[in-house]
Amino acid sequence: MDDETNETEVEIDMAEGCIKGNEVEETETVDAQIVEEELTGEQSEELLESEKEKKMNKKTKKLVEENTKLRSEIDDFKDKYLRTAAEYENFRKRTIKEKEGIYTDACADVLKEVLPVLDNLERALSVEGCGDELRTGVEMTVRLFNDAFNKLGVEELALDGAFDPNLHNAVMHVEDEQYGPNEIVEVFQKGYKRANKVLRHSMVKVAN
Repeated sequence: MDDETNETEVEIDMAEGCIKGNEVEETETVDAQIVEEELTGEQSEELLESEKEKKMNKKTKKLVEENTKLRSEIDDFKDKYLRTAAEYENFRKRTIKEKEGIYTDACADVLKEVLPVLDNLERALSVEGCGDELRTGVEMTVRLFNDAFNKLGVEELALDGAFDPNLHNAVMHVEDEQYGPNEIVEVFQKGYKRANKVLRHSMVKVAN
């Protein structure tokens, strides 16, 4: 009985040793897994940091490229603006010069047509003789004026019909049953126009 008891105890001790050994191995395995997981976590963080850094570098590079592109566009717009401003200034100066030239040419054209009239008036004043000769000279002068006006496109304003404030300037008003409402009775001074522009309104007397 004692021998059997001893054998049983030995077996129990061996079993307990095995269990303890297994527990130690399991503990070591768990600890190794924990260490491995900790190392893996640190590596993951490093990888994440590396990825973040790469993304930041890409984003920074993209922003730098966009900034360079925008600066280039701004320089182009600035260059175009300066060119346009210079062209406009040249155009403005050229237009002023052209206007002055047009005005001078227009005055020259008018004077060319009017000067012969002045010459004829001076000749009429210098004539010695009867009134018929003087009248003939004045009539010639009037014809020269009309010819000059025709060449310059100047027309006499129409006086037939009713008073028109766009064409006529009423300086007198009379009540007369012989005339209709706003009818022109008398012309004190003729009016003239060129194309659709009135050069001088007709000075008239209006009835009713």
